[in-house]
Amino acid sequence: MTSINNPEDSEASPLLRSDDDEVEVRPGCAAYGFCSPKSCIHRYFPVLILICFLSFGSYFVYDNPAALQDTMERDLDIDSTHYMVFYSIYSWPNVVLCMFGGFLIDRVFGLRLGAIIFSIFVTVGQAIFALGALLNIYGLMVFGRFVFGIGGESLAVAQNTLSVKWFSGKELNMVFGLQLSFSRVGSTVNMNIMQPIYNSISDHLTGHPGYKTLGIALFIGGLLCVFSLFCAFILSYLDKRADRVLERATVGEEELIEFRDIKTFPLSFWLISVVCVAYYVAVFPFISLGLVFFEMKFGMDAKNADAVNSVVYIVSAVASPVFGFLIDRIGKNLFWVLTGVTLTLACHMVLAFTFINPYIPMVILGLAYSVLASALWPMVSLIIPQYQLGTAYGIMQAVQNLGLASIALVAGVILDNSGYLILEVFFMACLCLALIASVLLYLIDAAKGGVLNYSSKKRNRIREQKKKEMEQEEKKPIES
Repeated sequence: MTSINNPEDSEASPLLRSDDDEVEVRPGCAAYGFCSPKSCIHRYFPVLILICFLSFGSYFVYDNPAALQDTMERDLDIDSTHYMVFYSIYSWPNVVLCMFGGFLIDRVFGLRLGAIIFSIFVTVGQAIFALGALLNIYGLMVFGRFVFGIGGESLAVAQNTLSVKWFSGKELNMVFGLQLSFSRVGSTVNMNIMQPIYNSISDHLTGHPGYKTLGIALFIGGLLCVFSLFCAFILSYLDKRADRVLERATVGEEELIEFRDIKTFPLSFWLISVVCVAYYVAVFPFISLGLVFFEMKFGMDAKNADAVNSVVYIVSAVASPVFGFLIDRIGKNLFWVLTGVTLTLACHMVLAFTFINPYIPMVILGLAYSVLASALWPMVSLIIPQYQLGTAYGIMQAVQNLGLASIALVAGVILDNSGYLILEVFFMACLCLALIASVLLYLIDAAKGGVLNYSSKKRNRIREQKKKEMEQEEKKPIES
């Protein structure tokens, strides 16, 4: 146990304590465990909660168009292709910008300032988007989504890197799952309250054009972006305080990434990125267009179609931390990725070719999505050094956004010209690509020792061995 009466011992305590470590209560301060960055209580409650809420507002407003698809197309007098521009324009800037955003986080801004800057972009972008709707200026709305996109994905990069910084080790899969869960809660809340908010405003603005009601509703949704910005400021303070108290290395004291270091990233990283983009383009664009799909194929009204369309987010909000916890205990990340891709492919086949109650495949899709996301993203930290993680996650999300931007436009064109059946076949082709990349990743990783598919026991054994080697290295100068 670390003595709190000795400042040097106190500041030398490691950040990543095990759950069994004791935290001594400082006399006169009952909340010492909550306040001290040395305790697991501090990591889990203030820090983890703030990390989870950091992108809550971003995910909430990202799917504002999906929750109001019919309403937007009617009030703004646009078709599906113009509607999908709201998603593609979000993704296009991130084909490049979130890669540089990750590099800027690693090399220039640092995590704290980067999180604040990108949160501001998210908030301002949503405000412009809402103003464009209020004035019925489609181009202004597109520009707002562009500004929102500049911040949205780079903020996710900062969030992922913060998670690794605070929770690298046996709990990382669970943290990524919980982080994903909060993000999906934001999307789920959006799917279920934006239309009622619009209807409520419409009742009080009888006789006014629909686009004014839409603009006010979008401004109300943007308040959650302000909340997430507030979380970014608090989290930045706590992270700076932890660096000072724990004497963690800051920029200039540790190895810095050069942009040319990207060439040294292993093939496994690039295959993970391929799996990421090929999988996510079969999930998010489908949900963006799913409202009308369920209305047309299954004869649902708007309320029930919204409900079934949001099932993926509801299920993943509950299941993601559970699967993350299990993967932390079991390991075998690659096995779970293969399982998630296969189940998602099966769900799309059922939705395309059968009339089974859509809640069944959508629930399974939510479980599959939770499994894949909880297992996929932490694998990057197993093959990339920590000082390069911001750049690595930035590249991964840049590739993802290239796919999402392209597929959002392609999906809108396919839907307008060929209908939902051909669109589903297209999504299945994307998932087949993800499955092929997953199998290749499995084979390449197995040839190199199977690092990505280690069991949790083997990972813990290797971690303990490295820890002992580091302790021996630290003792050598003293003994000499």
